[in-house]
This record gives sequence, structure tokens and C-alpha cells, in this order.
Amino acid sequence: MIAIIGAGPAGLMAAQVLSEAGYAPTVFDAMPSAARKFLIAGRGGLNLTHAEDFDLFSSRYFEAQPFLQPALDNFSPNDMRSWAKSLGYETFIGSSGKVYPLDKKAAPLLRTWIHKLKANGTQFKMKHRLVGWSNDVWQFETPDGLKDYSFDAVILALGGASLPHLGSTGAWTKMLKDKGLTITPLKPANMGFNVSWSTVFKEKFSGTPLKNVELSFRDIKGNLHSKLGELLVNEYGVEGSLIYTHSKFIREQIEKKSPFRVYLDLFPHRMESQLKQQLMANQGKKSLSAFWKRLGLDGIKASLLREVLVKESLTDPDLVANTLKKFPLTLESYRPIEEAISTAGGLGFENLDEHLMLKDFPRVFCVGEMLDWEAPTGGYLLTGVMGQGKQAARGLLKLLNRYKS
Repeated sequence: MIAIIGAGPAGLMAAQVLSEAGYAPTVFDAMPSAARKFLIAGRGGLNLTHAEDFDLFSSRYFEAQPFLQPALDNFSPNDMRSWAKSLGYETFIGSSGKVYPLDKKAAPLLRTWIHKLKANGTQFKMKHRLVGWSNDVWQFETPDGLKDYSFDAVILALGGASLPHLGSTGAWTKMLKDKGLTITPLKPANMGFNVSWSTVFKEKFSGTPLKNVELSFRDIKGNLHSKLGELLVNEYGVEGSLIYTHSKFIREQIEKKSPFRVYLDLFPHRMESQLKQQLMANQGKKSLSAFWKRLGLDGIKASLLREVLVKESLTDPDLVANTLKKFPLTLESYRPIEEAISTAGGLGFENLDEHLMLKDFPRVFCVGEMLDWEAPTGGYLLTGVMGQGKQAARGLLKLLNRYKS
């Protein structure tokens, strides 16, 4: 029996490759249904991958790019689109370059995928939580008590530790550490950051998007990062795509020294001198709020000024213009791993061969988010984990063919 432990996208892609080759695997998962995180990710529109230049796409995996490259070469963004099409789902490229199914929904695509896997012979054993591995015995906690299994080969796709209520708890780290494998501690990735908003600001603007702003800061190596986009203000601080894109670098700065200050250009399409000139205009009998509103400075952006400037400074054109162009946003700490979209850290690639098989444990492969890599949101995570599922399955097929001959 070939076992795939973990029914997320990495495990399901491995199952597809194996089943299409005539080796029907059995997929085990702790949850009652497969790919729960995949479904949650699709609630706001299932972002499959990204249509940017492939070299740029590959660079989104940071220091782990050399280890991810074989997976990406065999399952590129174009391959992702072809895969979706093979299941009957055409895709389109959004304005930001993100790729979605036409209906943007995850559930129909997942149902079709699982139906195809079952039709090819893949079996599923749900509510089977891996709790032990000793020699060739794999022990699972099941609704009928503890059960032991022996397998001819195993692909571990156990996930990270983010959103543990969806199935991935990171409990596997102790099991693999006990076998002498190198594991980098798990950390949150693509997460929010804490900001000390005033009570008034939190009550009024929690849940409000801050659109069309430019974030800038320097990472621990001194490199400048600057990007236009959107973030979301909430009761504890900030999150959203503009934050997630840079969460790795901000996390590293906070670990070095917290709090860490980044800067927002609240009016990226206006020069500071232009803002200053507009702010120096005659206010007349208008209130300050009404005067600002005429300049397009109102709502959350006006209130942000009040978060950092004393009342007496709000009429200083130089200071206000400078603050609007370089608003200081102090990030005190990052949110816990349980809230994060994904995980950094995990099993080190030095434990694995070129097929993602454990060097010390032949016939045991490891894939997906449980490995030591991270990527921003935007389709990079999904492409990476599915590519690794394909890479490991192909490696296992080579191993099986070697045994045959």
C-alpha cells in the first residue's frame, strides 16, 4: 500500500500523479473532509497562481527558491492553469496578475478533483490522525481507536501549524525531531501585525480597507522595499495583501528589534510640494475637516493624521504634507501562528534528496508546507505545494520502477 498522509493540495496532487500511473494510493487525513484550508482560501476567490514572468514568480520563494525550483519547473503557473482546465475549469488573469477559475470558487473544483481521484482508484481514510511512527509501523488515532498500518511507501503532506482548526497543528514536528531530523521552529507567515490604535480610531475604523497607499521600509539587510497596494485596518493592527507580501521581512525586523516602524505614503500620486500648496490655501470659514475633505483628505486617512499629530500641528502645512507622504506606522509585534495564513520554518531540505525523499528513511517523502519555505499570498503557496506533491510522486514512481527492474 502507498500512503499519502495529509489530504491538502500537496497530498492530492501526489495522489493524482500516482493514480494516473496505475498506483492507487490511500490518502489519510485527521479531518472529516479533504483540503479544508484550500476551501477557506477560496472564500474570497480561489487564487490558483500568478501570471507574472516565471523568473520573477520563482523569486517569490526567497532563500528557498533553489529547493523549490524543481517543483516549479515541473508545475509552473501555466501548468496550474492547464491542470484546472483538465478538470473542466477555465481560468482568467485578474488585474493584479492573479489567476482564478472563472467562477472564482474552490468547492466545485475540489469536488471534481476528488471525484476524479476516486475514479482512478484513490481511497480516502478520513478522521485518521497520525500519532506515531516506529520503524515501519504507522499509528493512527481513528473513530474506532488506535490502528497500526504498514506501507510500502509514504508521502507525508502534514502541513504547517497555521489555522490549526482546519487540520494542520504542527504536532508532527516532535515525531520527526525524535528521529534526528533537522527542523526549523515554525513561525507565522502571511500574518497581521499589532498596532496600538487609539480606542476611538479602533471603534470607528476596525475592518476598514486603506486603499491606494504605498508601503516602504528597509529589511534587515538594508534593502529598500516599496510597493503600492491595499491593507486592512482592524482592532489589533493591520493585515491584508500589502502586509502579507512583506510579512517575512517585517517579521525578521521585529525579531531583531521591536517595535519596527514602516512608512505609508497616503497620497502616492501627489507630490509633497503639491500637497503642501493645497494645504496652504485659504481655509475661509470652513472647518478643518471640511477644508481637508475638499482636498480628498477625509475618513480613515484624516483620522490617521490625528493618531500621530497633536491638535495644534494639524494646521501646519509642512508637517501635515510630510506626514501624509511618510506616515509612520509602528508595528509592535506579529500575530500568533494560529491566525496566520501560512507557516514559515519546518523540515529542512538538507534532510531530503532531489525527489523530496528522506535520506535516512528510504520510501518516506515529505512535501508542502511542512517543509522549511514560505511565500507570499498571490497563488505562490498553492503552486509551490502542488508542485512538490507532483515532484515527490514522480520520485516515488522512479523508485517503484527501479524495484520492478
